[in-house]
Amino acid sequence: MRQDVEIKTADGAASAALFAPAGPNATLSGVILYMDAFGLRPALYGMAEKLADAGYFVLVPDLFYRSAPYGPFDTTAFSNETTRVQLRAMLQATTQAMTERDGAAFIETLTAAGATGPIGAVGYCFGGGRALTAAAAYPDRIAAAASFHGGNLASDAPDSPHLSAGSIRARVYVGEAGVDASFPPAQSAKLAEALREAGVDHILENYVGMAHGWAVSDHGVYDEAGAARHWKRLLELFGETLR
Repeated sequence: MRQDVEIKTADGAASAALFAPAGPNATLSGVILYMDAFGLRPALYGMAEKLADAGYFVLVPDLFYRSAPYGPFDTTAFSNETTRVQLRAMLQATTQAMTERDGAAFIETLTAAGATGPIGAVGYCFGGGRALTAAAAYPDRIAAAASFHGGNLASDAPDSPHLSAGSIRARVYVGEAGVDASFPPAQSAKLAEALREAGVDHILENYVGMAHGWAVSDHGVYDEAGAARHWKRLLELFGETLR
């Protein structure tokens, strides 16, 4: 069951959805689910419920809370000029450093809810890089980090996630869209090199034929088989690291 909460951060108050584990698989481990570019909505809540059913406390925070109120948006928002401009401005304004700072409050919220064990992070689209950044910033708590169709994971930006690979102790999984302009082969190679040189236990996997956004059910490019494969990989990762 979803509980809507407000999290006090260094920069204000972030709305979030919190899910508690249910059933015989319940653990003391938690997961931060980093949203994609379209914000909090039922599709992400459904994914969080699936993770809660697998036994984890799950937190889905609003990374755009500094820009609130906004939206709501759906996954066609980039097709409309007005919402495209608004979304791009919010994406640019929400820096990696901001989300890194927020991580302390997110972890504290999960811990207070009962997730006293290791924590996993998973992000989609713009959230993929946030999961890796969080793993680097909080290596003592985050034991696993996953990115699915994450963009700009190894860009030329000074806050590109690959630059923090040396601080990651978590196991890392990156599921790449088959063709993705936001994460081209050159970036994939750069990220793999950074993780390998840092000694991070990692897998980069190419989902051939999948488009950016394939794993989230309300995307126009959603692919049922690809989403099922993504769930298999994610639950295996968390099962091996958080239990």
